[in-house]
Amino acid sequence: MVRRVLRALPAVLLTAACTSSPAPPVRTAKAECALKPGRHNLRFAGEERTYLLSLPGKTKGPWPMVLNLHGLGSNAGRQADKSRLPEVGARRGYAVVTPQVARYRMAWTLPGYYGPDDTGFLTALLDKLVAAGCADRDRQFAAGMSYGAGMTMALICAMKGRLAAVAPVGGLNIVPPCQEAAPTTIVAFHGTGDATVPYRGGHPFSRAPSRLRTLAKLVRLASVEGAAGRWARIMGCPAPATSKVRTGVRLRTWKDCRHRVSLRLYTISGAGHVWPRPDGGRRIDAAGLILDAFDAVSVRRGG
Repeated sequence: MVRRVLRALPAVLLTAACTSSPAPPVRTAKAECALKPGRHNLRFAGEERTYLLSLPGKTKGPWPMVLNLHGLGSNAGRQADKSRLPEVGARRGYAVVTPQVARYRMAWTLPGYYGPDDTGFLTALLDKLVAAGCADRDRQFAAGMSYGAGMTMALICAMKGRLAAVAPVGGLNIVPPCQEAAPTTIVAFHGTGDATVPYRGGHPFSRAPSRLRTLAKLVRLASVEGAAGRWARIMGCPAPATSKVRTGVRLRTWKDCRHRVSLRLYTISGAGHVWPRPDGGRRIDAAGLILDAFDAVSVRRGG
């Protein structure tokens, strides 16, 4: 019993969830997107769930769709602003949907844990956007910050290969890799100075209030590089190549993986628990690099 509780603690600390099998996406002919940019609601499991939708302005859709997931204690508005994905994505022909966790919750419920069925909600959200003519059912992606990054990685298996690529920022190592993962391109970002989700692994929240630190001592995360290596093995990748992107930024790249997927890990020296932006000194533009990686991905059937 104790061991079971300890295994659940990473989800409780970083929050937690139970999911059902995702329904197949609704198939629809190409048509003009029936939704407008802005805030929308979707009723799921008896609750009104909220999401923000950003759309390219020059074409009618459907477009490649990016799920943009916020972190623990954050919200959809902050994630949309900090990630810059809605802004940059719209310019580059991507629709971006930034959903909000359920009311009175601080974070996403991971697959297999008690709580709102967030895997079901996110699946239903993509289905709705496909049916509305907004999302290309063959090109669906996810990105997330912190605990949203953890949820992004969990969706690789929970959505059974629906996502063609994912981009975890500050959270590649929150969720252990799943052996049954479908071939999925991964582009990850992490700062070596992150005290919330430590790059070298170990206990999270080292600078949090004392009560949270006490609970965090029961949790030990894998290192980011260790997690990347395990995902690379699951994806059938050969040994990585390492290059310098700019001062303080190192890129480790796994190419020639099975089914033409790839894995990239951007390591930012000294950076904390942040989304890299071009206005951050030596930091890089995560939004642009994420969309570059998504551009290069082969078409993936959405379900």
